[in-house]
Amino acid sequence: MRRSLKDVAVPIADQPKNSEWRLPEDTLIAQLPPLLEPKDIFTVDHTNNVVGIVKKQVLANVLLEELKRTNAFLQTMMEAMDDAVTMVDEEQRIIQINAKSEQLYALTSCAIAGKPLRDYFDEEALVLWSVMKDKQPVVHQYNQPKPGLHVIVNTVPVFEGEACVGGLSIERDITDVVRLNEELSSKTASLHHLNTTSEDEPFQKIIGRSEPIRRAIHLAAKVAKTTANVLITGESGVGKELFAEGIHQASDRAEKPFIAINCGAIPAALFESELFGYVQGAFTGAAKGGKKGKLDAAKGGTLFLDEVGEMPAELQVKLLRVLEERAYYRVGGHEAIPLDVRIVAATNRDLEKMVAEGRFREDFYYRLHVISISIPPLRERIEDLPELVQSFLQEFAQRYEKPVPKLDPEVLYALRTQKWEGNIRQLRNLIERIVILNGDHEGSVHWYHLPESYQQKLKHMPLASKDKPKKDERMEIINALEKTYGNKSAAAKLLGISRATLYNKLKHYKL
Repeated sequence: MRRSLKDVAVPIADQPKNSEWRLPEDTLIAQLPPLLEPKDIFTVDHTNNVVGIVKKQVLANVLLEELKRTNAFLQTMMEAMDDAVTMVDEEQRIIQINAKSEQLYALTSCAIAGKPLRDYFDEEALVLWSVMKDKQPVVHQYNQPKPGLHVIVNTVPVFEGEACVGGLSIERDITDVVRLNEELSSKTASLHHLNTTSEDEPFQKIIGRSEPIRRAIHLAAKVAKTTANVLITGESGVGKELFAEGIHQASDRAEKPFIAINCGAIPAALFESELFGYVQGAFTGAAKGGKKGKLDAAKGGTLFLDEVGEMPAELQVKLLRVLEERAYYRVGGHEAIPLDVRIVAATNRDLEKMVAEGRFREDFYYRLHVISISIPPLRERIEDLPELVQSFLQEFAQRYEKPVPKLDPEVLYALRTQKWEGNIRQLRNLIERIVILNGDHEGSVHWYHLPESYQQKLKHMPLASKDKPKKDERMEIINALEKTYGNKSAAAKLLGISRATLYNKLKHYKL
């Protein structure tokens, strides 16, 4: 409970002759103006009549209690933070660090309190040094305070009046993000090197023969030979990166690097140096000799901007300028570097809507949107599901050295009726689980072998003939027979039903 002067004042009946300090009785103690020395305070009511007095000794005790209470809240807040907090005084001696800072730097607050900051940190590696020197805050700056540690730092000088009495640094550890991004780039490059397909079949990893996916592949193959920027759109999990790789492999840049960067996984403060690289001394903690960026790594090849809808607005402006001028500068550098990459971007967002709402730059959108390829969701190419399932079964059976499981026809049909919000990625994860848990299972995999979330949907799933529109089902059967050149066993497998069921349906539809 927050106390006011009324809570600690002693009532008085007579109006004092000399009452220099008069304050409303509902004034919160925490909001009292600073006092150079303790004084008696007279409290007044809404008519400005004195109704009480707070003696200076009582006031001193109350203020001390309030200070302890406030300090308890501040200490709890500091220790509950996921960010590392460091406080120093005007002489750059450590006042305190919180638990996250102790963990990050392998130090204890008790051991280093009162010690000079320079005893534990390199002056060139700490943003706090420059903030204390310049008395200017630093916001959202990438920093590397020690080898192997990457942080986003917010640092401010602390003022008492006009005098700087210390500094406060708040650091967010992004080391895992940086490592994952480096690992992604490394593995993407390695996979591209290992999995480069022949020039005749650059899209062979894209499984499916349905009309929607064939149209998308045809368009991708057509634009691959050009130098135009490409924007790939589609829901999460539809395989946008496979199309980006296919475009690269079908292009004249196939022998050069394919570098992917996830625009939604990199903190905004790190994005610029990650994309353009930086020179030595570009910022506090910059690596000696500088560092090349993704544009350097993709030289001569393709840069894939995944989740481009998440790119920070300020980076959209800078990358737009690079695409227009065909040159870029490393962070902190003054030498223009010619741009020799092709941009392929992908998003699951509605960029046109974001442009209309002012959340994505229109000029940058049209620079990316030279050619747009829309990848259909799995529910719109559901006839490809049996082929996808079989491919994933074989892939994971080989990976885990298990026999290829057989799916009960009812399960395969039930899978065809799902909405598949996660698209092919969701299906792939499900099949991997089936292989791992049922790869040694003798006989078919039934609905009760599936995860609980799928069992609830499939347990009472009706057969196809019970709820499927007859016109749609008849056309599916005709299409399946055409694709399999009249082979009824193959057509039944493609439809996910037994051969006997197919014969019954052929008779029913007079086919």
